Amino acid sequence: MSEPQPQGAAAPAAPENPEDRKLITLARSARARNGVSEGAAVRDETGRTYVAGSVTLESLRLTALQTAVAMAVASGAESLEAAAVVTAADRAADTDRAAVRDLGGPDTPVIVAGPDGTVRSTVTAG
Repeated sequence: MSEPQPQGAAAPAAPENPEDRKLITLARSARARNGVSEGAAVRDETGRTYVAGSVTLESLRLTALQTAVAMAVASGAESLEAAAVVTAADRAADTDRAAVRDLGGPDTPVIVAGPDGTVRSTVTAG
């Protein structure tokens, strides 16, 4: 049995769960399709997925993960099982983790992958 990860601690291993790998694939496709700096995908408590890219408007700026969480909330999701973001950054932004935590709770995993889909880290939202 593996040791539980402390809140926010990195666990640099590729997800074994095929549903988590699917989140990375969906996030990569959103990033590529929309030509944005980040793509994200979240899975709610029923298994539905929500996919988004970053939003950069003059009056509104949201990260891809914030947008995906907002889409889940707007669609009636009550919780999250997991989240993934594809980004050039090395780690999940605190604001991204906060958005996931607000809907999914502090133990919700947040997977961070590079543009090529390579997992850089998995952290908890808390």
